[in-house]
Amino acid sequence: MLYMLLFHYGEATEESIGAEAVAEGMRAMAAYAATLEQAEILVSGQVLQPSSNSTTLTLVDGEPRIQDGPFADTKEQLGGVIVIDVPDLDAALEWARQAPPLSWGTVEIRPGAVHIESGTWVPSS
Repeated sequence: MLYMLLFHYGEATEESIGAEAVAEGMRAMAAYAATLEQAEILVSGQVLQPSSNSTTLTLVDGEPRIQDGPFADTKEQLGGVIVIDVPDLDAALEWARQAPPLSWGTVEIRPGAVHIESGTWVPSS
């Protein structure tokens, strides 16, 4: 079953901990991703740019509205995502416990629901 690990943290954290700590965090994430790959459960992963570089599209009165930048009503402090393929939630939790971002933020574990390519529903258990 596919699970997405979403890494949330306050973007101000990067400013407060300093460049060397950020670099160490990136090295730790690279090592973590390599461990997931060696275990043959890594499906994909991506570090995200800061929310200040994002654009949000919403419908307002039936018309698309584009909103740039980090606005509290529409932005999460989402730093990156990894998709893993493991048998169950217990296995996903075990891998998430090892994720470096847990030491400076939170790790959300979200199961997949629909396989995009086939349209097949994945049972939630």
